[in-house]
Amino acid sequence: MRFKAAVLSQVRRIPRGRVATYGQIAALVGKPRAARAVGQVMSRADGVPWHRVVNSQGGISRRSRMTGMMTQRIRLEQEGIVFRRGRVVMSRFRWQNGAAARHAATVGPRRSRRGFDPERLACG
Repeated sequence: MRFKAAVLSQVRRIPRGRVATYGQIAALVGKPRAARAVGQVMSRADGVPWHRVVNSQGGISRRSRMTGMMTQRIRLEQEGIVFRRGRVVMSRFRWQNGAAARHAATVGPRRSRRGFDPERLACG
């Protein structure tokens, strides 16, 4: 399946009242570093719930025309999605499709730049 078709297929699966991020969709189609490419596909998307895809902070990404940004917010609010300080409350409305678990499995444990590992501090 081509990238564009895979992205559109995943976006169609996002249920009403939920949102996904560009990066989340990219990870689901097997290209975890292709969030910008997902944005390009979404800019030309017809017949899919494009308004349910937001940026990683839960914000509505900038567009050349302000009307598209307003339309997206209105559609999300009509689906019951709540905004706080201009962003979707991701902890409440993020679509959980197992993407977080799959991404964590492919990336592995996170460590800071200094090599600090909090698991090493745990009392055993």
